[in-house]
Amino acid sequence: MQSVANISILAMFVMYLLTALFGYLTFFGAVESELLHTYNQVDPLDVMILCVRLAVLVAVTLTVPVVLFPIRRALLQIFFPEKPFSWYIHCGIAFCLIFLVNLLVIFVPSIRDIFGLIGATSAPSLIFILPGIFYIRIVPEDQEPFMSRPKIQAACFAAVGFIFMIMSLSFIIIDWVTGESRSGGGH
Repeated sequence: MQSVANISILAMFVMYLLTALFGYLTFFGAVESELLHTYNQVDPLDVMILCVRLAVLVAVTLTVPVVLFPIRRALLQIFFPEKPFSWYIHCGIAFCLIFLVNLLVIFVPSIRDIFGLIGATSAPSLIFILPGIFYIRIVPEDQEPFMSRPKIQAACFAAVGFIFMIMSLSFIIIDWVTGESRSGGGH
């Protein structure tokens, strides 16, 4: 499985690199946040455009299994930790995840919005929330009581991360509702 993952990640990297390279070489500074939208403005029968679309298609196809595997495994461990392997659950989780991803692809107008969501959730989690929670969880209760100063500070640190995450997600949703993220925003 490790060699399959390594080959798939390398192939994805090459495909995304080729897509970015051809997009830049075609449009230079006029590339939009969604590369395929930029290609819609030129002749659709151009061979270079077809190559880029094929590269994006292959990259997305190779991305799904690599991303789906760890997400499905994490969901199985969270919701069915003691249950033996079941093809119904395995395929059901995969189907739900692919369905959710397709809904996002259909309804989210730009990749910039997806990067905003990922940044708004992962950055506070990695910087504030997870370190605080890990500290509280890892340090034993007999060594340091829960109401000690360091554990209270760690809990406050995690709470600040949740506040930042909620604020960031709120601003992104407000931009979506008002339509500012599609018009350039004026920031």
